[in-house]
Amino acid sequence: MGKILDQYVSRKVLGRWRKAAQSAPFTALHLLRRQRDEARQFRLHLERLIQVADGRLTRPLIGSTSFPKPLGTDWAWRPDLWRGPLAKHGHASLSRKTSMDKQVTLFHDCDLGEIAIRQTRNTADKDLAPFSLALEIFEFTGSFLSLSIELPAEATFGLTRQHLIRASAQIECERPTGMFARLNIQHGPNTEQVLRELSYSDSSMSVDFDLAHLHLNERRVEKIWLDLIINDPRMNRIVLRDLTLCRHHRADL
Repeated sequence: MGKILDQYVSRKVLGRWRKAAQSAPFTALHLLRRQRDEARQFRLHLERLIQVADGRLTRPLIGSTSFPKPLGTDWAWRPDLWRGPLAKHGHASLSRKTSMDKQVTLFHDCDLGEIAIRQTRNTADKDLAPFSLALEIFEFTGSFLSLSIELPAEATFGLTRQHLIRASAQIECERPTGMFARLNIQHGPNTEQVLRELSYSDSSMSVDFDLAHLHLNERRVEKIWLDLIINDPRMNRIVLRDLTLCRHHRADL
């Protein structure tokens, strides 16, 4: 009975506001002013409800860590920027170093600063990450533009030269441009680096960083970060729809 009554009340309220909206051009001003103030109060609560509902009902769900992983994976991670909403969604006219959060920072050396960066919500059926990161670059006269992603401390625990670290991304560009991924591993005073080119044969791409040939002191690994380096970024819009990393052991031969 309560549900039927609620539906009846909702229909009556909706009908009242529909009639008020249709009559607004002819309503007396003193009544119109009262309706406007009341409507604003309703709108505040309705917009809050819609915002929360969109966040909870839109897929992929906020906080999702689901993505394909190779056999033998012992650590996997999607950075927070692709999992949940940031306090500040975007920046324009970027300085040479701009941090989106504690994990993701953009670097460049262009004096013009005609670069914008923004977090957006993913809604496509194929998306696994709840959010994307969109870069819009206009004139660019610098020599480099890179996105640095600092991996959490858990990525260093138990790391050995028998591991491969896989970086996977879904990237869309208005025009094709060269892009490289560089893994950096700090151990003591030294830093080892592995560079891989990202292929644009598909919007989904993965690269494996083999640690076997690095002069790596496994007992002193302190920090790992990934650099995504974009060549000739000018006059382009680049959207990173997803970015994930995982660690797995090399197959026994």
